[in-house]
Amino acid sequence: MADPQSRIEELRTEIRKHEYQYYVLDAPLISDPEYDCLMRELQRLEEQNPHLIVPESPTQRVGGQALDKFTPIRHSSTLLSLDNAFSYQALLEFDRRVQKVVETPHYVGELKIDGVSIALTYIDGLLVSAATRGDGQVGEDVTANVRTIKQVPLRLYRNLPRLEVRGEVYLPKKEFLRLNQEKEENGERVFANPRNAAAGSLRQLNPSITAGRNLAAFFYDILYLEGETLFEQRQVLSFLKEMGLPVSSEARYCESIEEVFAMTGAYEEKRYQLPYEIDGIVVKLNQLDLRAELGATAKSPRWAIAYKFPAEEKESRLLDIEVNVGRTGIIAPTAILEPVSLAGTTVSRATLHNYDLVREKDIRKGDLVLVHKAGDIIPEIIRPLSEKRTGAEIEISPPEACPACSSRAVRLEGEVAYRCENINCPARLKESLIFFASRTAMDIEGLGPSLIDQLVEKELVDKLEDIYQLEEAGLAELERMGSKSAANLVKAIEESKKRPLHRLITALGIKHIGAKSARLLTGKYHHLDDFLHLSEAELLAIPEIGPKMAESLLFFFAEPRNLATLEALREAGLNLEEEKSSSFKPLLGLSFVLTGALETMTREEAEEKIQALGGKVSSSVSKKTSYVVVGSEPGSKYDKAIQLGIKILGEEELLQMLHEGTY
Repeated sequence: MADPQSRIEELRTEIRKHEYQYYVLDAPLISDPEYDCLMRELQRLEEQNPHLIVPESPTQRVGGQALDKFTPIRHSSTLLSLDNAFSYQALLEFDRRVQKVVETPHYVGELKIDGVSIALTYIDGLLVSAATRGDGQVGEDVTANVRTIKQVPLRLYRNLPRLEVRGEVYLPKKEFLRLNQEKEENGERVFANPRNAAAGSLRQLNPSITAGRNLAAFFYDILYLEGETLFEQRQVLSFLKEMGLPVSSEARYCESIEEVFAMTGAYEEKRYQLPYEIDGIVVKLNQLDLRAELGATAKSPRWAIAYKFPAEEKESRLLDIEVNVGRTGIIAPTAILEPVSLAGTTVSRATLHNYDLVREKDIRKGDLVLVHKAGDIIPEIIRPLSEKRTGAEIEISPPEACPACSSRAVRLEGEVAYRCENINCPARLKESLIFFASRTAMDIEGLGPSLIDQLVEKELVDKLEDIYQLEEAGLAELERMGSKSAANLVKAIEESKKRPLHRLITALGIKHIGAKSARLLTGKYHHLDDFLHLSEAELLAIPEIGPKMAESLLFFFAEPRNLATLEALREAGLNLEEEKSSSFKPLLGLSFVLTGALETMTREEAEEKIQALGGKVSSSVSKKTSYVVVGSEPGSKYDKAIQLGIKILGEEELLQMLHEGTY
């Protein structure tokens, strides 16, 4: 049998190679399932040999406890900023200054990534620290967060005694778009640009939040290198790449300032096709040994300069405001503009995000406005040209009613968005139905998104309660359905009527009220009718129910259309009661974390059974966790439990505990 330590090291080397190919070179050598197989084998071997787990293992990339605050890190050398050039004339003047010291200067042009400057330190090949630039002298320790960035190697390809590098952490355009869409759907303020989003993501106190943001990085400078001597910037970039660090493939060697001009001109157009945002070209003297002769000012080196692209901003007129309702009920304004060519496309619409932003910028219908593309993607109004107003412009007011169904538009405390609370609003019906039928809600097997699309489009369902009027004959005629599938679905719908009240409260999709909150509520109020007359004070008296949750509940049950739906569900025969829980709470005071797939029940069913006996179920492992329940193919939570010495339960042990009420 192979020595576990040897196999573990072999797997780590293999996985690091494939991570570099996939995340840095964008040229995978194996399929995702093959990569997953390697990772699972490594996880299994480390679980069996916990004494062999090391921080730089690929299994340890995402994790770590949330921080209370960032600690300062003093940089070993000052991280200077760059002077800016806004014209070719300024670049020529820079070249003339360099030629006073360097007879024949050669340059390297690098893309100026619009991100956050970062400094990494590797000792004996291992990543030991990562810090933001800060004031150039002292930055913030963001090591735990940088470790979650898949492009950043935890171990270099060579065990160099010490290497300090500088680079840029950024948010790809598609991630910026996804993140802002999520924020809008949640009624939160959006990020202004990818740089703002990257900075906010890198400075999260909880590394797991950073991990979900899909940050990326490029490295371009060596701050300190022990044991090697390099002579050119071209060598620096090649060396960083050889060590496994991500380096932009867009850097160009330029033998003259004229070649620099050609590069800047090319990328002024090409930047819109790049998957990340750039705002210029950084021009660096290629010869490293001559940089010292040029020196630096207190703030910036004399051997480099940043050429900034002209801002892509155009003037247009705001013709009208279109009000739309998103799939989660968010009511958002969109500006209708006179068509204008911007960043390679014709723009006639621009997002206004929310009415707070409209008010803060004082944007009015009829205004001449300055428009750009945030992140080179999203057309956005920078500001109105108020100095050009005629007096005929019209102020934009928040909506009083939903434009799709005329329900009252509400705004929850602490949110910037206005919402439609009508669960049957045509604009959000599909989303309401998908969530209502989901496993954590009414758990209607077979009623998935594609079938719901058909039901709504063929007008078999135009209100949530119509689910309970569906018949086999009509269902059997739908695409990919037959008599057997139709019969099974009707049976599943009928079975869902028996679900306890907390499942129904969850299924209604009330903002801020999830499965855990629904259980808390139905533990206090056992019949749906109890919810119809609750006051804010009564709700706030329930532990863990806060002001936002209480407000959201009150808005939901005050909407007449929602009350009509609840009455229809009553008539359809749904269970509206929660069985009063037994006073026998053997798991009271115990905290459980579930990881991996269970065989005899779903994770949701396991959570319900634990909670019914007084236990708590958490999503993360900490020193306060009592037990970690492990199913097949567990994730990093299992590793964390091993590290902290938390007791591990298999599925059979959990079942025995639930059955006997012993621990």
